Amino acid sequence: MTSPLSSLRSALRTDFTSSLVVFLVALPLCVGVAVASGVPAELGLITGIVGGLVTGLLPGSSLQVSGPAAGLTVLVLTAVQEYGLPALGVIVLASGLLQLALGALRLGRFFRAISLSVVHGMLAGIGLVLILGQLYALADRKAPGTGTANIAGLPGLAGDVLFSDPALIAVAIGAGTVAVMTLWKKLPGKAQLLPGPLVAVGTATLATVVFDLPVARVQVSGLVESIQPPAGSDFGQLAEVGLLTTIVAFTLIASAESLFSAAAVDRLHDGPNTDYDKELMAQGAGNTLCGLLGALPMTAVIVRSAANVQAGARTKASRVLHGVWLLLFAALLPGALGVIPTAALAGVLIHAGFKLLPVKELGPLWREHRGEAVVLVITAGAILVTNMFEGVLIGLLLAVVKTAWETSHVHIDVTEPGSGPVQVRIAGHATFLRLPRILDALEQLPADRPIELNLAGLRHLDHACMSALQHWADQHNAHTVQPERTRASA
Repeated sequence: MTSPLSSLRSALRTDFTSSLVVFLVALPLCVGVAVASGVPAELGLITGIVGGLVTGLLPGSSLQVSGPAAGLTVLVLTAVQEYGLPALGVIVLASGLLQLALGALRLGRFFRAISLSVVHGMLAGIGLVLILGQLYALADRKAPGTGTANIAGLPGLAGDVLFSDPALIAVAIGAGTVAVMTLWKKLPGKAQLLPGPLVAVGTATLATVVFDLPVARVQVSGLVESIQPPAGSDFGQLAEVGLLTTIVAFTLIASAESLFSAAAVDRLHDGPNTDYDKELMAQGAGNTLCGLLGALPMTAVIVRSAANVQAGARTKASRVLHGVWLLLFAALLPGALGVIPTAALAGVLIHAGFKLLPVKELGPLWREHRGEAVVLVITAGAILVTNMFEGVLIGLLLAVVKTAWETSHVHIDVTEPGSGPVQVRIAGHATFLRLPRILDALEQLPADRPIELNLAGLRHLDHACMSALQHWADQHNAHTVQPERTRASA
């Protein structure tokens, strides 16, 4: 029989090795997300450190790992461009406080009620915008800005790259990074002990240093210097409606991504399931601290979380230790960031963007649930054309309309006996969405015969339908059977 002490030692050993794996996965992603968000690279590391040392210690989910996420890159970049870097701390701080409040009110579980097609559409939209933006970074060029502007600028980008040797070299480095990450997954299991992103970025960095390639590299300012807590004057921007809308968008998207990640991670292991309200509060505490430090927002990240579980993690010690390794790296080896080519990080994020696209799922979804596929595609397209917040709202509205339409089924039976009134039986859900069909059927009935309208089979009759049926019945001077007076249908 295994003693409790030996079991503890075994758990600590596996958690220790798992933490190293998660650290190696998180390092290039933390830096890449920060650079793509238009903020100092160190801010991504700070968020990763807080995700490990603070959120990692709190209750909720024991195995999922938090840090800066590619899914919020577009939103952060837009916020920094519109309101400035100092306002980012205010936005993240307010979002964290909102998450704490939502968790305290036990509203975490309600995030699971969001339509899955909207969530997949949101992730696909993020992936598309991320890919389009990073195509410019791949060539050491600045993206025009919005999704549509990035699309319109692609022909000019292609021409620019073809006639510029430094741009061609940068694209080669980025493309090589994507190729290494793609092929790495196909190697035997033992060869994958090192994470693909780390190998790809490390190889690109080594080539850049050895051959002294003329490409842009990560700008380094120092960990302590990068920490810029929001000043009192920065909070004055909370009076702007646009900033408040951005805070709501940060809160909803970060919370939904974290809780959906928790649901996915729970399916990967047989340990205790996530307490959604506690996890939401843990995310809120982490984002509150990130806001006070002026860092990037955090979410639970499925890539790091899956790596943690697959590496054999058994307790939350692994995710806490990964935060320790990030802190030691940022404190002891900050200069190492300055040799990383930005094109390699762009390659990492392009690879991450493609993984957000539901390429394999879209075909079966179209064949089996066409309405859900339409919601997914329109949500992704709306995010690409407008922005994250408006795109998600459009997707949610479309999902509600689709659900209302599908649930408001109505069945109309007409029986015309040789003598006596024509009998009309309406069953199902009579809502305003089905009112045109109901009235079309009634108006085709003979106008010179009495009509008996039986509503006993209706499960729901809204005010619009009731008023329209009453008006039609009055016009035909027929006997109308009201819902409360109907007999049970046979």
